[in-house]
Amino acid sequence: MSDNVPVIDEGPTGARHILVLPDRDAAEEVAEALPERFGIAQEPQLVREALAGEDDAEDAQWLVVIEDPAKRLDPAALDALADEYDGWLEAE
Repeated sequence: MSDNVPVIDEGPTGARHILVLPDRDAAEEVAEALPERFGIAQEPQLVREALAGEDDAEDAQWLVVIEDPAKRLDPAALDALADEYDGWLEAE
């Protein structure tokens, strides 16, 4: 498990959870696992995030952004899922 402390961005529409994954394949697998494991209906957003100072497309992390308007998702469980793919839950 990562040493990062999961933080939830709580705005007027609920919470947003951001999972950071090492590559696109991991991000896509996590996105596919979310409906079955957490019962979410809304498709998560996948975002490529280039690492600072890196121009190579291979040197990028992928974010899986999950909107949680009802604030029902467990951050610890999301972090555990990300950890299975060498990722973590992070603040926005």
